[in-house]
Amino acid sequence: MNSAELSEKISHILLDKKARDVDIIKIENLTILTDYFIICTGTSTTHIRTLADEVIIKLREEGIECHHVEGYESSRWILLDYGNVVVHIFHEEERKYYNLERLWSEGIITRKEIKVPQQ
Repeated sequence: MNSAELSEKISHILLDKKARDVDIIKIENLTILTDYFIICTGTSTTHIRTLADEVIIKLREEGIECHHVEGYESSRWILLDYGNVVVHIFHEEERKYYNLERLWSEGIITRKEIKVPQQ
């Protein structure tokens, strides 16, 4: 699975667990750190941990292991490092404060949202 496919897969996992404001930022032409950042917001520390756990579990089921996890204990900003894709799961206040979208504004940003079925 290439990094674009992995970023799409992760964004869908996050959306299935009701992550808010899921952004995929393509930064492969800006840095050697990674190809994509995925940034999302959780509604509470419990929700943030649940989002991180779900990504780890679902990808592990497909044989994809997380290289490194940061911030799980405080659960205000959890970082999941999958090499070419890095996931940032924020509490709303931390997301506003760090504003990674502004820092990486030269990247290509795609917003993913929960699709609500029309009635």
